[in-house]
Amino acid sequence: MGLILNFVFQYVISSETISLITVGFLVTSFTASISSLLAITVDRYFSLYNALTYFSEKTLQYVHLMLLGTWGVSLFLGLLPVLGWNCLDDPASCSIVRPLTRINVTLLATSFFAIFVLMLALYFKICKIVCHHAHQIALQQHFFATPHYVATKKGVSTLAIILGTFGASWLPFAIYCLVGEREYPSVYTYATLLPATYNSMINPIIYAYRNAEIQRSLYVLLCGCFQTNNSYRSRSPSEV
Repeated sequence: MGLILNFVFQYVISSETISLITVGFLVTSFTASISSLLAITVDRYFSLYNALTYFSEKTLQYVHLMLLGTWGVSLFLGLLPVLGWNCLDDPASCSIVRPLTRINVTLLATSFFAIFVLMLALYFKICKIVCHHAHQIALQQHFFATPHYVATKKGVSTLAIILGTFGASWLPFAIYCLVGEREYPSVYTYATLLPATYNSMINPIIYAYRNAEIQRSLYVLLCGCFQTNNSYRSRSPSEV
């Protein structure tokens, strides 16, 4: 919606005030999307790193704080153009995403690369933990049980799909933010932004299709088919 509104008020209904609001909404929504993925990654890491105490330590208050932090940062970055960090008074400082300044866009792109590297590092550690647990089970059982091998393989492949989709969706726009000039046709900006929108659409499908725990939660939310069980249970690698 932010992308559509920004396009409309940039090129169909010209309004500088509304364009500031729509670009702020666009920055907020995309920042929230990336921040949510980072929050999920951090949560997954702690769920394995502190597996024995995770369900007792990660309370509802912890979830609320994580959501508040995610949306608080997103809203702050989205409000910057509205509060004056824009190029309306200095067209020469405009970026490929008007009316954001070149400095603003560079900051957002650099932040994305930092988050992407952090997610890569965390998912690499997650894979190491999962493989280590699988190896310990194999030693205890004197063979690598087929069901656990399948679960481990599914878990690692899910991480690869998530990271691959995330990188393929966001890297074109992040790179274009750094190398693009304001004189370039706007179609290039929207062409690189569209895959980022697809990422927000595809991620729920990946999580719902590959993660049995999320499937159960969706069933409970939509039709109450199952009774939830809040007691601790070990999680298979495919549910990482």
